[in-house]
Amino acid sequence: MFAKETYKARRAKLKQTVGSGLLLFLGNDECGMNYADNGYHFRQDSTFLYFFGLPYAGLSALIDIDNNREIIFGDELTIDAIVWMGTQPTLKEKSESAGIAEVRPFKEIETYLKQAQAKKQPIHYLPTYRAEHQIKLQAWLGIYPGTEKPSLPFIMAVVNQRNYKSAEEIAEIEKACLVTADMHLTAMRMVRPGIRESEVAAAVAATAYANNYELSFPIIATVNGQTLHNHYHGNVIQSGDMLLLDAGAETEMGYAGDMSSTIPADAAFTTRQKEIYDIDVAAHEVAVAALRPGIPFEEVYELSAKVIMDGLKDLGFVKGDTTEAVKAGAHALFFPCGLGHMMGLDVHDMENLGEVYVGYDGRPKSTQFGRKSLRLGRKLESGFVFTIEPGIYFIPELIDLWRNNNKFPEYINYEKVSSYKDFGGIRNEEDYLITATGARLLGKKIPLRTEEVEALRTSI
Repeated sequence: MFAKETYKARRAKLKQTVGSGLLLFLGNDECGMNYADNGYHFRQDSTFLYFFGLPYAGLSALIDIDNNREIIFGDELTIDAIVWMGTQPTLKEKSESAGIAEVRPFKEIETYLKQAQAKKQPIHYLPTYRAEHQIKLQAWLGIYPGTEKPSLPFIMAVVNQRNYKSAEEIAEIEKACLVTADMHLTAMRMVRPGIRESEVAAAVAATAYANNYELSFPIIATVNGQTLHNHYHGNVIQSGDMLLLDAGAETEMGYAGDMSSTIPADAAFTTRQKEIYDIDVAAHEVAVAALRPGIPFEEVYELSAKVIMDGLKDLGFVKGDTTEAVKAGAHALFFPCGLGHMMGLDVHDMENLGEVYVGYDGRPKSTQFGRKSLRLGRKLESGFVFTIEPGIYFIPELIDLWRNNNKFPEYINYEKVSSYKDFGGIRNEEDYLITATGARLLGKKIPLRTEEVEALRTSI
């Protein structure tokens, strides 16, 4: 945890922003994989962590702005729990470490909320993402699943605090990024023909665990990079393959790193691989060069997409005016995802609160295929932390669909594109902080350009 003064200051700012009413924070509970005592790794709700810092199951909290009360609701560990879990600080001691003096038994939160309802005190809550949260809202407030109306003032107040990373947060994210870089370097040193994807994934995970960190999301380690989020690890890597690795570490305080790399199975890329890989790197580097306060991230995305289309045009995949092709959405055949996303206590920071609020400052997103997957579109500001991750993918099903529908024939050379349906996909990803004057890479640099990757591969 940070010092308790950090959490007190965060809550004070939140109360000032929202102004009145009661703020409800739903902490997370343990969750069984296949029976209650065989649980998934516990992860506290990120907004609860941000304002209270307590990484323990079975807690919820209220900030009663009108009555100037901040309360943690939870129960002390029983002797049975201590036998299994060991000695821990009391709940009161835990709460005091976050600057909270008032602790109440968990069952009393329902009474407190019902009394607030009876007095017609506004009760603000955030969007739910777990069934347990919906059940609690139903039990405590009579709000049935599917009828929730989260508080927009509460959402925007949280977003406008969490989007701007403090110096101590940046230091914590940097720790995650350093270990994340080591995870990718581990893979770059071990990928070779004849080993399974699962062996690479295991070594990558071990690098995080050796630092007493968790994974910030399930590892993607696949020779089928054309499937953007492919979590299957059962293939044997063959000569001529490329392994797409997307993996990140999460610190003990819950802050995330997120990087991707594309690694040839052999010591060097094939000519065909290098041609596409170099285009992706060019798109990556033009995006990084454009990063600065004030630039809309949509413009950075457009720059990156244009470089991809220009490079593919030089190779005969694309024809016509590439600027118009990007405007029309033809680039999404190869680049159907976004360019990046906010990152912090969530690897996709605050995604449960709504992308239009986090990444677009309340503006509606595009509905165009490809462009609608851009999670970040707002003007960049100092303190923003986010990823840069352009990709080039040859997705057989998408190629066939577009070709059969005669989609964008003025821009796409389907004969050439169809000959690459066995190619796979490429993605490289880094994490950046917007500073007062530009941008700074977080963590350490991992090999990106062809010659850098091959130099590491041939030195093994």
